[in-house]
Amino acid sequence: MEYREISEDYSVSGQIQPEDVAAIRAAGFKSVICNRPDDEQPGQPSADSVKAAAEAAGLAFRFIPVISGQITQENVEDQAEALDELEGPVFAYCRSGARCTNLYGLIQQQRG
Repeated sequence: MEYREISEDYSVSGQIQPEDVAAIRAAGFKSVICNRPDDEQPGQPSADSVKAAAEAAGLAFRFIPVISGQITQENVEDQAEALDELEGPVFAYCRSGARCTNLYGLIQQQRG
């Protein structure tokens, strides 16, 4: 599993599997955000399956599904709220990591 550090407290990756959660925790992350809608692609694990693994590992989890190419203001607000509330560092994932990265950039722009 590879991930990209966007800031000291926020990293992103493509789709993860429930069994990746142990490595995420071992890397020092405290919270996980899923920005990928369920059933976007056949065979992808559900957000609930990753949430169960995260919570079993003692990590917080948020599900903020974002439709690819259609980030809404509500998505940005929900992500900003999650980042304010969750203990960092935060690990966010979607299909490729792009939505998670774009959300973070939009939050930073709005907070200026």
